[in-house]
Amino acid sequence: MHSCKDVDSGRRQALKTGGGLGVLGLFAMLGLLPPSAFAGADRKAFEHKTLNEALDALGGQIAGENPLITLTAPDVAENGALVPVTVESTLADVEQISILADRNPTMLIAHYTLPKGTDPYLSTRIRMAETSNVIVLVKAGGRFYRASKQVKVTAGGC
Repeated sequence: MHSCKDVDSGRRQALKTGGGLGVLGLFAMLGLLPPSAFAGADRKAFEHKTLNEALDALGGQIAGENPLITLTAPDVAENGALVPVTVESTLADVEQISILADRNPTMLIAHYTLPKGTDPYLSTRIRMAETSNVIVLVKAGGRFYRASKQVKVTAGGC
């Protein structure tokens, strides 16, 4: 049998959660949420098949290689489904980090928007269809910078 304390704490948690969702829904209906609150806002960028189209969707242009961005990825990936990638930058005011692969069915693999004051570092695993150039775009101070590396894939992952 449940004690009163167990029932009350569960009820309280349900009321807090439901109330929070209700307020969030009200704000969304009134248009008071910032655009960044909606997941998938950049979804269209993931649908493009060429590098230029993906860059246009992200609002950037092809930038030159920048030594202030460090892209770490294996020279040879035995499994294209799990390719480890690490990105780090010493650029000031980094706003976004995007990862692309030029021979994937869709160019854009990952896109991160960083809140102000966040360290520009990420480590993830990406999926690659075949040997490709992995391109990292970093938006800092309103401008795009890039780093790239060719990764050979022995078994495709897409």
